[in-house]
Amino acid sequence: MRIALLAASLCFLAACAGEVKKNEPAAPVVAATPSPAPVAAITPTPSVTTSAAAIPPLRPEEKIELFIAETSKKFNIPENEIRATLAQAQYRQSIIDAITRPAEAKPWKSYRPIFITDARINGGRKFMAEHRVELQRVQDRTGVPAEIIVAIIGVETSYGANMGNYKVLDALYTLGFYYPKREAFFSSELAHLFELSKVEKFDIQQLKGSYAGAMGWGQFMPSSYLNYAKDGDNDGRRNLFVDLDDVFSSVANYFVGYGWRKGEPVFVRASMDGTALPFVPETLEAKYSLAELAQKGYRPTSNIPDLPATLLTLDGSEGVEHWIGFNNFYVITRYNRSPLYAMSVYQLAQAIAAPASNIPAAQ
Repeated sequence: MRIALLAASLCFLAACAGEVKKNEPAAPVVAATPSPAPVAAITPTPSVTTSAAAIPPLRPEEKIELFIAETSKKFNIPENEIRATLAQAQYRQSIIDAITRPAEAKPWKSYRPIFITDARINGGRKFMAEHRVELQRVQDRTGVPAEIIVAIIGVETSYGANMGNYKVLDALYTLGFYYPKREAFFSSELAHLFELSKVEKFDIQQLKGSYAGAMGWGQFMPSSYLNYAKDGDNDGRRNLFVDLDDVFSSVANYFVGYGWRKGEPVFVRASMDGTALPFVPETLEAKYSLAELAQKGYRPTSNIPDLPATLLTLDGSEGVEHWIGFNNFYVITRYNRSPLYAMSVYQLAQAIAAPASNIPAAQ
C-alpha cells in the first residue's frame, strides 16, 4: 500500500537521449536518416491523489519494486525476469565517487591536456587512415566530418582501447537507486537497458561500460543506443561494441539527429574589445548574430559567415580565451553537455585532420 501511495513522489524514469556521463539533452531534431522510433519514458501513475510534500522519501527497495512493475508493463518483460536480473546487480561506491568528481569540473587549462595529447592525436591520425574508406562513406552520406567522428571515439574510448570496466547493470543500478541527484535519469536508462537487451539480444550481465553506464566505442547510453544506433554494414544488428561500420554510422546519426549542419563551422577564435564587459550566455545554444556579439565587444578573428552564434570564454594555459561557437558546437554538446568536452572534440578533430607539420602542440 505504501508503494502505491508514494508513487507520485518518484519521477524516476524521465525521457533522455544522452549522456552518460552524458547529461540530458534537449529534444532532438528529427534525423535525416531513418532511426528507430524514440524510446518512451516511464512515469509511474499515482493510484491515490495525495500531497507529495507529506510523503517521506522512498526506500531503495521500494524504488526497485516500482521500477520492476513499470518496466515490465512498458516493455512487456516478465517481472520475475527483471527481478532476477536486478538481484545480480551490485551497488558500487566507486561509481558514486567517480560521478561526484567529473573531469568537466576542471578549468580548461587542466581539462585540455587530458585529451589533446600527442598520443591521442597520432592515434587518431592512424585510426582515420586505417578506416578512411568507411569514414568517408559515412561523411558523404551524413555530412558529419570523418575527423569529428574519429575525435569522438578518441575522446570517449581512446579509439576503443578503454570502453569501460564497470558492468553496465551495476552502474545504472547504483546511480538509479542510490544517487538521488540524478536518479530519474539513470533509472530511466536502466529501464532502457532492459529494453535494449530485448531488442538487440544482449546479455545484460555481460555488458561493460563507463561508471555512468555508457557503452561501446562511442559510449552510448541505453536510450541513445535505441534511438540513434545504426546498422552500418546491413548485417541485421546494431553492435557498437565490435562493429566499426555500425559505430561510425551511429555517431554520425546522433549528430544528424540533433541538427548537425554540413559545411558549417564549429568554433572560431574571438577577440574582446578593451572596454567590453564579461559576457556569459545563459545557454549553450547559438542564438546571437555576429553583430549582436560585436555590440557586446566580441568579434571573430577571421572571416566567417554571419550564422547564429554564441560565446565561450575559457581559462586557458596562456590566459583567457574567447571563442565564438556555432550550431555545430551546440550539437556536440548534445553528446556531452560540457562546453569543455565540445572544445576538446573540436580541437582534437582539427589536429587529426591537420598536416603533421601543423599539429598544435599538446599542452
